[in-house]
Amino acid sequence: MAQMANRRLAMTLFSGNVCPYSHMVRIVLAEKGINYDIHNVDLGNTPEDLKDLNPYNEVPTLVDRDLVLFEHQVIMEYLDERFPHPPLMPVDPVARARNRMMLHRIGRDWYRLVHQLTNPGTASDAVRKELRDSLMSISPIFDQKPFFLGDEFSLIDCSVIPLLWRLPSYGIELPAAAKPLINYAERMFERDSFKQSLTEGEKELKE
Repeated sequence: MAQMANRRLAMTLFSGNVCPYSHMVRIVLAEKGINYDIHNVDLGNTPEDLKDLNPYNEVPTLVDRDLVLFEHQVIMEYLDERFPHPPLMPVDPVARARNRMMLHRIGRDWYRLVHQLTNPGTASDAVRKELRDSLMSISPIFDQKPFFLGDEFSLIDCSVIPLLWRLPSYGIELPAAAKPLINYAERMFERDSFKQSLTEGEKELKE
């Protein structure tokens, strides 16, 4: 596996065309201005390279010379430490722990519902309502800070923006009462790094 990774001269990301976890990593890469090669993976027919590199045969998978990483949050934190400017996690250990807890909650509370909505066997109006109501409940905090729980763009923003971009494709429309969250989403969608991160498939999600 290491020999295969060593043959790659540049950082390589195995990415899904509309995978939200791959999208998170691409936002970080764009925010940092990192040059990388991208391999768009058909999740129904994954390449042999990926099967050799990742025991779970999944995306995102990052190859940085002899290092192979998988699991989106591990990749995102590695990129933030490897390329420290601009920083996307606080330096203070307490603040970092709080950010990690929020990243965990985003995954457990919201992306759990996303998994259900993208599975025809579990998608339902009840799941849509649960996700919509949960997002509405946190909307007021966006009147307090320019970013998600902070004054600076962070990995938390990188994690939640792909979800907000995909809401129409999940059949969810936020009401006017969620205006602070809607305004936040619109600002984030205008960031250069976000625009650069979009695949053609992701662009079509909003059309």
